[in-house]
Amino acid sequence: MKKIGFLSFGHWAVSSHSGTRSAQDALLQSIDLAVAAEELGLDGAYVRVHHFARQLGSPFPLLAAIGARTSRIEIGTAVIDMRYENPLYMAEDAGAADLIAGGRLQLGISRGSPEQVIDGWRYFGYTPSEGKDDSDMARQHAEVFLEVIRGEGFAEPNPRPMFPNPPGLLRVEPHSPGLRDRIWWGAGSNATAVWAAKLGMNLQSSTLKFDEDGRPFHAQQATQIREYREAWKAAGHEREPRVSVSRSIFALVNERDHAYFGRGNQGEDRIGMLDASTRAIFGRSYAAEPDVLIRQLSEDEAIAEADTLLLTVPNQLGVDYNAHVIESILTHVAPALGWR
Repeated sequence: MKKIGFLSFGHWAVSSHSGTRSAQDALLQSIDLAVAAEELGLDGAYVRVHHFARQLGSPFPLLAAIGARTSRIEIGTAVIDMRYENPLYMAEDAGAADLIAGGRLQLGISRGSPEQVIDGWRYFGYTPSEGKDDSDMARQHAEVFLEVIRGEGFAEPNPRPMFPNPPGLLRVEPHSPGLRDRIWWGAGSNATAVWAAKLGMNLQSSTLKFDEDGRPFHAQQATQIREYREAWKAAGHEREPRVSVSRSIFALVNERDHAYFGRGNQGEDRIGMLDASTRAIFGRSYAAEPDVLIRQLSEDEAIAEADTLLLTVPNQLGVDYNAHVIESILTHVAPALGWR
């Protein structure tokens, strides 16, 4: 058995070719797709967070709204860029959204990816401390966030408060018990996956990672997952970790599927540069008739290693079509691979 969720970037464009033409469309359609996915039996509804972009930005109002409209499905992010976040305010937002959802949040956080503007986090008021860079700042913000959501008091109470305080030091409210165990780190390298394991975070690995040894993407990602699990075991954590991987997977079962994804030009990994010195490998997409798709996916080592698979969806094609994409995987592919 494997948990399966969808991952939406929430793209929108003012274009006659887009079914998502405004930020409002992107938000409301994300909620509707989560509701539809729950009805289909999917396990998770996840959103990507990008700033200064015509995509989904501030995640917590959306997560809370999805939580209020659904009852079972996991609700998450993949990922929140911690360079932009105030860890204490984020702890408040996350606690509130998780309580509204009844403890279903699965928050993926990370250093983030290249953004639309240069050093966008500076516009949000954040600057790395002396001798540190933005990656260090993201990890520092993450560590503070992880500590705060444990729910331990740390703030000195006012001796003359407006309202009565409980005894002792005060914590950020609202606090949602169990949220600390549902934080994931989006790792782009083997080293950051190991770091996440030591801190007791679950692992998210996307369709992109640093090209560390020249092998196919899925093989490198499988190695990353194995190193993460070894580090988790060495750290002595009591619970079992969770690991997700993301994939673009389309079962071609009707003419519309073939028209959109049947061109067969995305079946290979790609190499690119994230910056002047960082070589990255981008995992292939899968689009084929179900029997071919089953054979191809059975050879993906990283999917086999993970307990959770996030299906990236083409959100601008509309809620109904994306529900069809999800249902096709659940019906024609997942059972044959033992995911259902």
